[in-house]
Amino acid sequence: MAHRRLSLVLLVVLAATRLAAQGKGPKKYAVSNDGALVVTKEVLVKQGYEVVRVENSGRDYIVWYRRGNRGRGKGKGAPVRMVIHRTEDRVVFLSAPSAVLVDIDVRLKL
Repeated sequence: MAHRRLSLVLLVVLAATRLAAQGKGPKKYAVSNDGALVVTKEVLVKQGYEVVRVENSGRDYIVWYRRGNRGRGKGKGAPVRMVIHRTEDRVVFLSAPSAVLVDIDVRLKL
């Protein structure tokens, strides 16, 4: 009985590992760095974030943003960074929250 449970658990872990290995990594977009930056700023502002600053670091744009107080008067959130990385002819978003990345994806595919 214990051997059967052990083999069942092993089978489930093996299947989950294989499914997790199927990911293709971050999405890549065929747009310019400037176009990706403009769309990112618009999406962040639309979702209630405040863009603090944008740094140009070689092939990357580092966008610092934070959550606004949303009219509650409780102050603003801590600054968080998102990286827009340029690879050959594509743009890759790193460290982006999924809710923001979905809107960016929709805007860049139009």
